[in-house]
Amino acid sequence: MCSNGPGMTKTTGYRDWRWQALWWHHFFLLWTTIDGQTRYSIPEELKQGSVVGNLAKDLGLGLSDIFDRKLRVDSDAGKQYFSVDPVKGELVVNDRIDREALCGQSDSCVLTLQVLTENPLQLHRIEVEIRDINDNSPIFLREERSLKIAESTATGIRFPLDTAQDQDVGSNSVKSYTLSKNECFSMKMKELPGERHVPELVLEKSLDREKKDVHQLLLTAMDGGNPVKTGTTKIMIVVLDNNDNVPVFKRPWYNVTVDENSASGSVLVKVEATDADEGVNGEIEYSFAENTPKSLLSIFQLDSGTGEISLAGLLDYESSTVHEIRITAKDKGMPEMEGHCRVQVVVTDINDNIPEIVLTSNPTPIREDAPRGTVIALIRARDLDSADNGKVTLKLAKGSPFSLKASFSNNYALVTSGPLDRESFSEYNIEITATDSGSPPLSSKKIIPVSITDVNDNPPVFTQPSYNVYLKENGVPGSILYSVSASDLDSGENAKISYSILDSKVQDVSVSSYVYMNSDNGSIYSMHSFDYEKVKVFHIQVQAKDQGSPSLSSNATVHVFILDQNDNAPSVIYPSSAAQGSLSHQRMPRTAKAGHLVTKVTAVDADSGHNAWISYRLAEATDASLFTVNLYTGEVRTKRAVSEQDDSSQRLLLEVKDDGEPVQSATVTVSILLEDGLHEPILDLRQKVSEPSKKTGRITLYLIVSLASVSVLSLVTFVILAVKCVRNSRSSGSCCVRRSDCDDYKNPNRNLQLQLNTDGPIKYVEVLGGDMLSQSQSFRSCMSPTSEYSDFTLIKPSSTSDFKEVISVLDASLPDSTWTFESQQQKPPNNDWRFTQGQRPGPSGATGGPEVAMGTGPWPQPPTEAEQLQALMAAANEVSEATATLGPGTMGLSTRYSPQFTLQHVPDYRQNVYIPGSTATLTSNPQQQQATAQQATQQALPPPQASAQPEPPKAVQTPASKKKSTKKEKK
Repeated sequence: MCSNGPGMTKTTGYRDWRWQALWWHHFFLLWTTIDGQTRYSIPEELKQGSVVGNLAKDLGLGLSDIFDRKLRVDSDAGKQYFSVDPVKGELVVNDRIDREALCGQSDSCVLTLQVLTENPLQLHRIEVEIRDINDNSPIFLREERSLKIAESTATGIRFPLDTAQDQDVGSNSVKSYTLSKNECFSMKMKELPGERHVPELVLEKSLDREKKDVHQLLLTAMDGGNPVKTGTTKIMIVVLDNNDNVPVFKRPWYNVTVDENSASGSVLVKVEATDADEGVNGEIEYSFAENTPKSLLSIFQLDSGTGEISLAGLLDYESSTVHEIRITAKDKGMPEMEGHCRVQVVVTDINDNIPEIVLTSNPTPIREDAPRGTVIALIRARDLDSADNGKVTLKLAKGSPFSLKASFSNNYALVTSGPLDRESFSEYNIEITATDSGSPPLSSKKIIPVSITDVNDNPPVFTQPSYNVYLKENGVPGSILYSVSASDLDSGENAKISYSILDSKVQDVSVSSYVYMNSDNGSIYSMHSFDYEKVKVFHIQVQAKDQGSPSLSSNATVHVFILDQNDNAPSVIYPSSAAQGSLSHQRMPRTAKAGHLVTKVTAVDADSGHNAWISYRLAEATDASLFTVNLYTGEVRTKRAVSEQDDSSQRLLLEVKDDGEPVQSATVTVSILLEDGLHEPILDLRQKVSEPSKKTGRITLYLIVSLASVSVLSLVTFVILAVKCVRNSRSSGSCCVRRSDCDDYKNPNRNLQLQLNTDGPIKYVEVLGGDMLSQSQSFRSCMSPTSEYSDFTLIKPSSTSDFKEVISVLDASLPDSTWTFESQQQKPPNNDWRFTQGQRPGPSGATGGPEVAMGTGPWPQPPTEAEQLQALMAAANEVSEATATLGPGTMGLSTRYSPQFTLQHVPDYRQNVYIPGSTATLTSNPQQQQATAQQATQQALPPPQASAQPEPPKAVQTPASKKKSTKKEKK
């Protein structure tokens, strides 16, 4: 038999030591940096406002950076336990921290903080370890425990006792148990897996119900804190009569592993116990232990008859990985006997949680010129599963100029990985996919919008690189010429465009004196009216500039073509006396026949194109039946033979008018005196010209001798020929034609120039050409204004190829056209330049039927000397206007003709150039357009010095010069 001892174990009273929190802060506050992360360690239950550490100093930030970089702290725990002192930059406690509420029974309790700073965007990881303090006493779930033990129970039998729970961990958790003294019972500790120990009551001495039917014991649990805290529970033992055998489980410990996604009602395990008694004492009922938590009762259910344990609810690995269940088996004897066992349910993780993508910082707008690696946003991946099921991988959609840069612990930085172009994409919706490593893998997507801000990287672009503007002369000042337009792909201020005119010269005058430009809409206005005869074309360089920083610009060229208007009347240049406003006196013999050439009226018009087409008409005459005027050439001829009855003094009023709208005209009065005994020197001269004279033969001989001498002789021959040339030039008559050849006469690489000399009494046009060695050749036409007859004759060239050089000279002097000389025998002329005799003005329209086309054969009849003079003067007029030519790009036309005329409508004074004795024609050659542009550039340069010229042939005599020479011979 046994009895209670006289005393109980001594317990230590509970003392509140929260006052030691400040002591913990000052002596145990630590921070370390592990793998680039800052770590602090503090005890729990610190007062609000307690300093954890100087966060700004530890991160290398100044106090001003707290405001400038918007430093803030974010916690994974959801509740903000910490904050940053904006004045000192210290991390302080913001709320009460209870380690047991945060981490439960976990050995380690660490709060992870994200410290975010902007400008630039950075993320710092801070870990705060919460150390446990002994602020909880051990607690038994039941204040009193009742055990029924039969008096016949053998000694040494053990009865499991309730274990105390302590929310503290480590050394502050439950460390030992004590039992009040009793002679029948003692306490021993039983070791369980996982280094756990539970108290058991051991029967040391047989019980005797008759002596004592109830035994009261006190079980005390003590923790390892300092000071020690304790908890107690009462144990009441009721001694029963004999039910000698207790139910015994086949296994004291059951271990079950189950997936967390197991369905409700699934059977986990079946426990089984046996009782050696018979009858009612051997019938067993199973039940959960009396102290089983309600959380377990909501998950598991037990069949009291079979001992099957099944699921009543759902398992969650993330909430609890292991569940421990205590099962009791009782018989129905009197007294009841019971056996005990433990069931451990291990939950295995199933990939049942979708990974999450959490934005640590919101994305900020980024400039389109941001360099590679610029941080846009900070991202964190999270998965509640464990092991491979919790490993998350983030991926971006292909083709995006962004990438993810891993930092630490599933934290990523969204950075730029390629060039950005706001004009192509002003905003990106970045799709990020998070995928775990489970089987099957689970994934989720998140779209992050990122806007791109504009940078001034696109210059304004005109709608076309150059503009052609056609403007009529004599326009109203202030009228709009044209409006240019440019666009800019940028936005905002970078796309605002202002227009301006770049400074350039037009005839040595700034272009700004001609036009001005509206800077807002690009409209160009004229400042005064234009005169085609002064300015035919000019160029305006316009610039479009945006308002970005730095500003960008682009240029365009506006070609302004002045269109001719018929504002000039024809001007009579021959007869010279008529041109000066006086009466022109002419003489003719009474023996003149029909068709006799009396005189020729030559007029020019400062206008161009159709406005310059001149026609002649006999307005009034003393005897209209005696004279006629050619409509195009101005030749005055007799319609019939002169009779004795005709007055000796005839007066003609000739009207010269152009083809413009309105028509401009001029008149000239010619007085003709009919005299007896006058000869017709012009006809005699033509007969002489048509027959090879001795002088013509001498010229040919000089040419042959010169060419042969160049190949045989050297410098001496050139000197001799140069001396002879100088002498001949001084003694030349009033009209001459001279040509000198050099060794490289047929070399096409020459610099050519057409010069009009109007100084002195002799007026002539001189065509010069020189090769790269400054060797030259020239063609000169000399005329005397006092000559009675305005004839000149071109000497027949020795060959068609020789005369091709003459045309090249004329072509080089007119850089705005692209003419070439082609022989009738080489190839047929271009059909685009064919005119019928009836369509062409000048001598070609005088005779011949419309079926004769230009360039298809010899002229119907040789032109007269007056026609040749008109052609020569027209060419000279072209040369005088050559300084204002446009150069290439005018469709091969002279600038005298306005751009609105097509090739079929444009006449050219060079149609009047006739080459006696040759079938050559002038045709258009597009292949010379490029060469013509180069010649136009060289026109302003002085011609190269010509070397000594060989002696020219003597000039062919005109009727006027013939008379003078005849008188000299008689003398």
